[in-house]
Amino acid sequence: MFSILKPGKDPALPSSYRPICLLDTIGKLLENILLTRIFREVSVRGLLRDEQFGFRPKHSTALHLARLAERVSRNFDERRLTGAVFLDVAKAFDTVWVDGLLYKFTVLSFPSYHVKTVSSYLKGRTIQASFQTATTTSRCMRDGVAQGGIFSPVLFRLYVNDMPSLSRHVELALYADDTALIATSRQPALLVKYVEAYLSELERWLSKWWIAINVSKSSAMLFAKTGRRISKSRAVELFGEPIQWVDDTRYLGVTLDKQLTWSKYIDQARKKAA
Repeated sequence: MFSILKPGKDPALPSSYRPICLLDTIGKLLENILLTRIFREVSVRGLLRDEQFGFRPKHSTALHLARLAERVSRNFDERRLTGAVFLDVAKAFDTVWVDGLLYKFTVLSFPSYHVKTVSSYLKGRTIQASFQTATTTSRCMRDGVAQGGIFSPVLFRLYVNDMPSLSRHVELALYADDTALIATSRQPALLVKYVEAYLSELERWLSKWWIAINVSKSSAMLFAKTGRRISKSRAVELFGEPIQWVDDTRYLGVTLDKQLTWSKYIDQARKKAA
């Protein structure tokens, strides 16, 4: 396993590094074959939900962000408020429950030979990591899919594909493990109510499938048109922890502000270019 230091993090702390699995040539070849076979099954049968834009042909981060911006702008024109909650999934690929993933493959009616091959590939793997001058002993991996593997993103997408169904007032915006939910209402109190109702349902699903959320790194934003005065809403909660409302947040590499002016992101891009 190879570790890459996260931007702005303390290099002396192991938690500051992003683990990347280094696969051998045979492993990469097998992943290519599996990816081709399973993605063909996914595409022909239309198994992935429409809200999922991550690592799909004719889908991109730009298109995903345009969809979000279009929803907010339309609500501006219709004098509606848009509330968005941006969730930070903790160690997404590392914590995929392998048995749960195989169960979902079976529920989706994948051929048995696909299920058995994926099971054989994911189970019984060992891992060894080095940090500075220390090296761990070899240990068996009980859960997770390889970070850096070309096959891993489609496995993760299938694992979260049954995220709770949407209500009339809340929709999802998914890009692999970058998860956002979007609520619409004319009244701030109702909007918060819709968000809380969905988060309550989401909690049960997250607990069932052993998916953790970094609530402290998650954020909520109330998009409102310039000039409209909105009283400050109370924080919404996930697993008893508050998700604070913010004036701007970073999502998929872009800084969004509550009036969707893009000014802060433009300033950051201009300074970076200079």
